[in-house]
Amino acid sequence: MAELRELTTDAEWERAVPILRQLWSYVDEAFVRSWRDEDDYRLLGWFAKATGGDADARGASAESLVAVAGVYVQTVVHHERSLWIHDLVVDEAHRGEGHGEALLDALETWGETRDCDHVALVCAADNDEAAAFYEHVGMEPFGTVYEREL
Repeated sequence: MAELRELTTDAEWERAVPILRQLWSYVDEAFVRSWRDEDDYRLLGWFAKATGGDADARGASAESLVAVAGVYVQTVVHHERSLWIHDLVVDEAHRGEGHGEALLDALETWGETRDCDHVALVCAADNDEAAAFYEHVGMEPFGTVYEREL
């Protein structure tokens, strides 16, 4: 059975950074690591029982970090208290195994225990695959994000 846990130690972050960089491949590793110093950023890991080579290398009770989610609990204009998912990445080696949907379910429960009334995230306009996934799991588009580089 998979489990959601907050990643707080150096060793846990070491395991998570390569997965985060699968989404954030265009920024350097130091930038990704700097998020740990942000006051409200929480990095959550989705751990599943190790299979195949992972299980052989770590033993029968081993688990693998298969996905991560960087989140903030915040109040925003259009909702009261929300769980904002800034980073949601399933390790490429574990995509298509149901971990993304299970992680989102676990994040919703995590948010509910912190009195959040919504879960939200931003999906790049050209990421049709991710948009289809989010709609498949029952998320609905809300507005559009506009930005300008400073």
